[in-house]
Amino acid sequence: MQVKHVRTLAYTAVWGALAVAVVSYGADALAGLSPRTEPVPKAYANATELPEALSTDGTTIMVGDPNAKMVVRLYEDPRCPVVADFEVSGAKAIRTQTIQRRTRTEYVLASFKDDRLGGDGSKRAVNALRAALDAQKFTEYHAVLMGNQEEAEAADGYTTQRLLSLADEVPGLRSEAFDAAVSTMKYSDFVTASQTAYQPTGEESIPATPTVAINTTVLTGELYDDLFDEEDLTGVLIAVERAPEALRKHRV
Repeated sequence: MQVKHVRTLAYTAVWGALAVAVVSYGADALAGLSPRTEPVPKAYANATELPEALSTDGTTIMVGDPNAKMVVRLYEDPRCPVVADFEVSGAKAIRTQTIQRRTRTEYVLASFKDDRLGGDGSKRAVNALRAALDAQKFTEYHAVLMGNQEEAEAADGYTTQRLLSLADEVPGLRSEAFDAAVSTMKYSDFVTASQTAYQPTGEESIPATPTVAINTTVLTGELYDDLFDEEDLTGVLIAVERAPEALRKHRV
């Protein structure tokens, strides 16, 4: 599949690789798009200011401006090393766009790694992340877990004690309520529901993480490869912001 790259005078970096099978406009049309001109709300100072909320579906954790026109949905299992690779590479582009209020990030947290590898670390981590949402510390705690994920694939990688110890790295997160929620698996129903919500995204019932969708379209092929390069994914996000219908026509 041919991959097209587009540039404008307003941007010095490549916008990103947009596959012909996904983008219907072609390089010429995209190259003529001008930079965004409509007013943009003042950016959040940093990730700690991002609003966090549980969607009405009960399984999606929403981060960022609820009125953002572009939505990036991330399907992640906390024990998946590929998720960790994504979080230290392309995911930085999504965080930047979210802080700038250009996109809203939504998380659906899977836990299938427990069944594949044994143990219950994914379930415990997802439960702890849900508890962090109560304290409006989901974004910060999520970053800490991903930054300390090197041993998480092991069956005992995310024990209750380790999850509590990592929570110490997020100022203001530890509390009697948070510790109790982590220790007792308070949100076990959420863990189960989130895994169920994730399952249909896997091909032929074989789930994989990360799965990333922009405005309901799952990125596959060359676009999936762009998830692991911050500059390339920035380009994809900017191009879709300019021409959202390019992906909308190919929803999955």
